[in-house]
Amino acid sequence: MKPAARLVVTLVAALALLPGVVAVILHMPSFGDHALPYGDAINRLAPVERHVTNMVTAVNFDYRGFDTLGEEYMLLAAVTGALVLLRGRRGENVSDAPAKADGRSIAPRSPAVMLICRFFAPVLLLFGVYVVLHAQLTPGGGFQGGVIIGSGALLLYLGESYRTWRRFMRSLIFDMIEATGALIFVLAGFGPMMAGAKFLENTLPLGQSRALISGGLILVTNAGTALAVAGGFVLLLLEFLEETRALDAGDKS
Repeated sequence: MKPAARLVVTLVAALALLPGVVAVILHMPSFGDHALPYGDAINRLAPVERHVTNMVTAVNFDYRGFDTLGEEYMLLAAVTGALVLLRGRRGENVSDAPAKADGRSIAPRSPAVMLICRFFAPVLLLFGVYVVLHAQLTPGGGFQGGVIIGSGALLLYLGESYRTWRRFMRSLIFDMIEATGALIFVLAGFGPMMAGAKFLENTLPLGQSRALISGGLILVTNAGTALAVAGGFVLLLLEFLEETRALDAGDKS
């Protein structure tokens, strides 16, 4: 289809959808005024039943934990598919040859970039751990903290060399971290069943509200999610960065 034809089809589709969009906007409730009781119920019950102050975490890792388990394994499947596609086609390449674009080598790192990355890498890593550990208290959790930790690991590549990055970021280690995180979530579901409870039923001591150790089983499922997400994102970064490398003479394609 020619660009002009695609533009016409897009405009026709937009015009066809416009009345529905306008109708939805006109019938939206005012900000803070809604007719859905579920949010109010969670805000009322979760602090008492789960001793947590972050309601989103209570929903994700407890009240709706089975759905979150499915989301975690969707991420696991997506990462696995990317690894099989990229690693299977290219193989491992741990050379430190410079990446090139149109025959031009990338400029070497400046001392300022190296200094900034060396400073912020541990800071970002610690902040990611903080977000994970405080999931039951403040906004954040295993998904958000895992992404922050993975992003912090990328600063090692930006501030150092590719060879240094690969010396610390081993594929096998992060394969195991990702798999362990997914396994923890599953075991957190089957563990209560062994005691006669339901799948993912919160049977652990809930602790004291507003304390770091609170929420019972939420702490376990959140930690498993953090491991799986952090490991998965680092693995994706590994494969994407390997795609940028120029092969050495002895490397296999």
